[in-house]
Amino acid sequence: MKVLVTGGAGFIGSHTVVDLQTSGYEVVVLDNFVNSNRQVLNNIEKITGKRVDFVEGDVRNKTDLDTVFKRYPGIEAVIHFAAYKAVGESVQSPLAYYENNIAGTVYLLQAMKAASLKKIVFSSSCTVYGEVDATLLPITENAPVVKANSPYGNTKKIGEELLLDASKAEGFNVVSLRYFNPIGAHDTALIGELPLGIPNNLVPFITQTAIGKRKELTVFGNDYPTRDGSCIRDYIHVMDLANAHVKAIDYLHTSNENFSVFNIGTGQGNTVLEVVTAFENVTGTILNYKIGPRRAGDVVQIYASCQKAEQELGWKAERTLENALETAWKWEQYLATSPFMD
Repeated sequence: MKVLVTGGAGFIGSHTVVDLQTSGYEVVVLDNFVNSNRQVLNNIEKITGKRVDFVEGDVRNKTDLDTVFKRYPGIEAVIHFAAYKAVGESVQSPLAYYENNIAGTVYLLQAMKAASLKKIVFSSSCTVYGEVDATLLPITENAPVVKANSPYGNTKKIGEELLLDASKAEGFNVVSLRYFNPIGAHDTALIGELPLGIPNNLVPFITQTAIGKRKELTVFGNDYPTRDGSCIRDYIHVMDLANAHVKAIDYLHTSNENFSVFNIGTGQGNTVLEVVTAFENVTGTILNYKIGPRRAGDVVQIYASCQKAEQELGWKAERTLENALETAWKWEQYLATSPFMD
């Protein structure tokens, strides 16, 4: 089967392309390299031994989308990653987020419809749950979707709504995967998270601090009602997350459901300070960090119930927090010694 992966050169997209290829799928990637690097495609080939079919383009450009489906008429399903993803940036530039994340999804669905293609896996987020009462944890897919804390989060909420409407009116078959906090890198350290500028996520900020790119790490708040005062998140290895997309593609070809949502996490939460300590233990590197004030928009704690994904997708997270941090550190070291960014 041939699968189109929008944003396939990005962090989660590139790892999913690797898993798809090693699982026997043919892959076509559409990417504009706004948040990624061309070298990623070469490194995917080094890992799998297979060249990725590639179209440089943008989901907001209808001509680019038409080009993909005309050039590769055998595409049977789409995994849609292409989106802006920084919470803080979305607050500063909401129109750009709505244009890219919402309009881009609409144009993609229109192009799929024109190509008589109806199967899509959507990259969603646990941000749709908002602030969660501790008594509701681990959170299930039946929890209410609430008002988003940011334009980014709202684009994921709206994205699910428009896909639900498209499934009802146009016959699309949709799987929406609600990610928790992806971290780590491929075991080869040839691909990993590649933030442009100052990282918005915890683990790349940790690794960049450890290697000397950043002076220090700031832990935003140690006065939350958690076991050590820092926020709790569900940190999932990116290769476990990638495999969930392969399982979702398989599911689309066996299920009669038009619209399904699944939490993709580990089922347990770790505090920010626990992640810092785990990194120090795994790498033997002492981190320079300080405690700062709380950050606007951060929820206190959230972690997933993944029973539905295990029962219906046949998927569950296999890798440990320590393995994720070890691979993230190897990736950071690779970036420091390779011509990757040239």
